[in-house]
Amino acid sequence: MIAHLLVRQTIQILFVIAMAPLLAGWIRQCRAWLSNRSGAGLLQPYRELFKLLRKQPVVAEEASMLFVATPYVVFAAMVVAGAMIPMITTRLLLAGAADAVALAGVFTMARIFAALAAMDLGTAFGSMGARRTMLVGFLAEPALLMVLFTPALISGSTSLVVIVHDLARHGVILYPSMVFAAAAYVMVTLAENARLPVDNPDTHLELTMIHEALNLEYSGRYLALIEWSAAIKLLVYIGIGAALFLPWGITQGPGLAGLPMAYALLVAKLAAAGTGLAAIETLSAKLRLFRVPEFLGTAFLLAVLGLLVRYLFGH
Repeated sequence: MIAHLLVRQTIQILFVIAMAPLLAGWIRQCRAWLSNRSGAGLLQPYRELFKLLRKQPVVAEEASMLFVATPYVVFAAMVVAGAMIPMITTRLLLAGAADAVALAGVFTMARIFAALAAMDLGTAFGSMGARRTMLVGFLAEPALLMVLFTPALISGSTSLVVIVHDLARHGVILYPSMVFAAAAYVMVTLAENARLPVDNPDTHLELTMIHEALNLEYSGRYLALIEWSAAIKLLVYIGIGAALFLPWGITQGPGLAGLPMAYALLVAKLAAAGTGLAAIETLSAKLRLFRVPEFLGTAFLLAVLGLLVRYLFGH
């Protein structure tokens, strides 16, 4: 039994690490197609990561151990988050730790380390990016928790494993509360992953960038770990959405026979989500920074409406 759990956990971790750059490349390719461009190809993120991993990082003399350790901490945090989520199977070694509040805590820890590392050198852009990142996190985390509490109220538990098991057991049921929660979750996913309309991952304009401002002082393998972590975080958020709102196909039995089909369905979900994300980014314009609180405030309001609908009407 333990051997099966270890195999499932190991396979999921390797899948998350290996597939994250491919998901990023798929989104880029879809954006290129929607913009009537050819694109750089699905494997371009792998080429960029391998190029950065071969380069020697340049670290400022004023940098502390926090600056050097942050890429490893953030990468490890995203891998742990990807290992906790029952996106393929509910029988994992870390299934007991797959709690909604604990998951939000993992994302918060990674954000705090990234913000502190950006301010470590005292540069203007790093401090600006850290402040903006903490602002987005301060507004997005309450909305994320409200989203997670809606299915938790349906299943009676904040454990993602229990939520997935309960929702999958009920079959295809349209909960009005989950519709509000899904809309809020899409908005939170865009904000937390520095996507349009909150941030543009392809720009380095000083007055608008948020995520890129955190990483301007990193190079070489440190920058590769940061970029890889961002790709894993995006896959993890999509995996959470698939587990909460499309839990069908996630295996719950003790055997390994259903895993190939579960992985195939997850790949299809990731491809569909990447296509939708690319369409949203193609059709959206970058919000001005002072409009971001309104955007995330709307997400929080939708999540609270989902909770109220479930609590008051039981749907």
